[in-house]
Amino acid sequence: MPMNYVKTAMLLALLTGIFLVLGALVGGKTGLVFAFFIALATNAFSLWKSDSVVLHMFNAQEVTDATAPELVGIVRDLAQRAELPMPRVYIMNNPQPNAFATGRSPSHAAVCASTGLLEALNREEIAGVMAHELAHIKNRDTLTMAVAATIGGAVSMFAQYMQFGMLFGGHRDGDRGGLGIIGTLAAIIVAPMAAGLVQMAISRSREYQADRMGAMVCGNPLWLASALRKIDGLARRIPNEEAEAIPAAAHMFIINPLNGHGVDNLFSTHPNVENRIAALEALSREMGGSAGMPSSRASRTPSGEVWIGGQNHTKPPSPWG
Repeated sequence: MPMNYVKTAMLLALLTGIFLVLGALVGGKTGLVFAFFIALATNAFSLWKSDSVVLHMFNAQEVTDATAPELVGIVRDLAQRAELPMPRVYIMNNPQPNAFATGRSPSHAAVCASTGLLEALNREEIAGVMAHELAHIKNRDTLTMAVAATIGGAVSMFAQYMQFGMLFGGHRDGDRGGLGIIGTLAAIIVAPMAAGLVQMAISRSREYQADRMGAMVCGNPLWLASALRKIDGLARRIPNEEAEAIPAAAHMFIINPLNGHGVDNLFSTHPNVENRIAALEALSREMGGSAGMPSSRASRTPSGEVWIGGQNHTKPPSPWG
């Protein structure tokens, strides 16, 4: 979709501008030149390798038909319905139920679910979540999301570095006088907030669009509505330590993974969950509402097996095989 390429270009320009201003405030002309070359390298890297960076950030491991047959099968069926190439499938060992998609294009895409999500949701709800993530891939949102995570993270890391330098005397009056100190303080406070605002502006409408398309792909909006309600309730109680350490990537997840600690949470990158659920319920009525809400228990096969892993279990096991 051309519009999403325009959004990605605008995002690159805005975050690059933040990076350049940050460099100029801290180091004057030298800092501006230094920041320019760093921004160029970061932009090029984020366009081609941002998916690998994001997956590495969350220690995600790729799975196959041999190691997670039911999850891979669900993604394969949904990808066919969405007329998409089969994405790579990953699992991150994290107790918080959540998921995200990444990749620069549908032919270079990946979906990732947490172990917490696979253990907390039933088959239909997981299908709703995976359909939502495939909708991001089909809409080519994943490039924008991964670029925002990579460059936004770089801006935040630079600001943290400057804060560390101030604490240990790295920027004294002899460098640039009071202006240098003011610039450093501005970088520490303003840059991460500006990056967060840019990400927030891009994220909200995109989630509603992915919810609607995902519901159409899986065939039942109530599956995703039920999943969102469960994930939101559990995510508030279960911390995601990796996401807390990299708040610039929070916008990638289906539900905000941050539990309210830190300045970054002042900028919510996700629309209100109840509003998303209401929109999905309205869509269900438009579609005829033929199916009810899925049960809260794990989905089981006719023989009574829990669906994850395709083996007999009394409770959902870890999907690592």
